[in-house]
Amino acid sequence: MADTKMTREAREAFLEDLHVGVLSIANGEAAPLTAPVWYDYRAGGDLWFLTGKTSQKGKLLKVGVPVTMVAQSEQMPYAYVSVEGRVSAIRACDKEADTRPMARRYLGEQMGDMYTESDDASTSVYVSVTPTRWLTVDYSKTQLG
Repeated sequence: MADTKMTREAREAFLEDLHVGVLSIANGEAAPLTAPVWYDYRAGGDLWFLTGKTSQKGKLLKVGVPVTMVAQSEQMPYAYVSVEGRVSAIRACDKEADTRPMARRYLGEQMGDMYTESDDASTSVYVSVTPTRWLTVDYSKTQLG
């Protein structure tokens, strides 16, 4: 079978594209908590997302906690990027600096602004993850692509 690994540039470009991420958070002796998230990433930087302070995710997330986030293409040729890392920062969510750009990324300008105006950012936190390990697959590099 062909080598399906992505280059650094390809994996970072893929992660920068619009995908719903699937986040897994270490949960002590229990199975990891896994949930979909909106996220943002810029090549060479940290991955970030927003979550409710009192949600299951919010309760498990602390600086230093290991997490994995996977983004995938839903159509052929299939591809995915899995990022492992540790939570590097958690801070209060800022409606204009955090919620609005994220909502616009996923919903477009008009719907993103409507979402932002209806959201109570004070109940959310901004979570940053520093990538430490990457796993990638790009089936366009095979006869299947």
